[in-house]
Amino acid sequence: MICHQWGPPESLRLEDVERPRLGAGQVRIAVRAAGVSFGTSLVIAGKYQRKPPFPFAPGTEISGTVIETAPDAKTFRVGDAVYAVLDWGGFAEEAVAYEVTVFPKPPSLDWARAIPLSTSYPTAGAALLWSRFMDLKAGEWLLVHAAAGGVGMAAVEIGKAIGAKVIATAGGPDKCTFARAHGADHVVDYRAGEFRDDVLRITDGRGVDAVFDPVGGDVFNQSLRCMAPEARICPIGFASGAIPSIPANILLVKNLTVVGLNLGYYLGWSPHDARFEQAARMATLHQRLYDEVEAGNLRPHVDRTFTLDEMPAAMRAVLDRQVLGRVAIVMD
Repeated sequence: MICHQWGPPESLRLEDVERPRLGAGQVRIAVRAAGVSFGTSLVIAGKYQRKPPFPFAPGTEISGTVIETAPDAKTFRVGDAVYAVLDWGGFAEEAVAYEVTVFPKPPSLDWARAIPLSTSYPTAGAALLWSRFMDLKAGEWLLVHAAAGGVGMAAVEIGKAIGAKVIATAGGPDKCTFARAHGADHVVDYRAGEFRDDVLRITDGRGVDAVFDPVGGDVFNQSLRCMAPEARICPIGFASGAIPSIPANILLVKNLTVVGLNLGYYLGWSPHDARFEQAARMATLHQRLYDEVEAGNLRPHVDRTFTLDEMPAAMRAVLDRQVLGRVAIVMD
């Protein structure tokens, strides 16, 4: 699926193009599945911080089989089942990835269900596990917003794997049921009203120790008002479309910590390409996710799949908030 100009998903066209060139430190992958996300829509529209050169195939998350390796590639061999993070190029039959952002696919997952391990679970994992961010501990209260979405689902599961007590927010009965099925101890339907009072009631008035926020806007502001002293909140996106202005007086009075996470920094998507210097750190995180999947503690969910020519419909399902977990493109 080729993007020739910025626009909606429907502007992409299915075309035959030359195979992408294999460079140093890279592997070629026969794509079996590719992830569709809100972030991809920003890339297609020209609203993301990195703008690929035209023409290009969007798509940053894939799973598939290694079919060629560069002479200096050391980790993977032809025939290995993997998932990978790309700069772009995922909506295609073949893709090229730097070996440092390619990881072994857990045997228990099919190609589509491996997609959330590319960015959704690492985003939640970095936010909750790394000491630089929230460093969540067993027994702490964790509040997860948009818990029926890809990263929210991952945060709920990882929080439970750590041993935290998880409160999830979601919109509507189906999404609330989904969040509970993935491990949330308590679920609040934010469509029924403000969640602040519910969170304080659940925690006996104390508030939560950590907040995972992909939404922003009023959700962020409400979260500050149901956090315990010395709690921390991690904004990882602004799905609401509103970027909050942080009231510093509340941070001061309650000794709160706000720490933002842009996983793209560790994947080479920022102005400073840190993917190589951060490779060992990311490999350790992905190994932990692999182990938790194989232990049955993480259960990536793909709501539905689409074929490559149906990619605009897949993107529309994401943008219309019709999805529980993730959606994926699957190849013949």
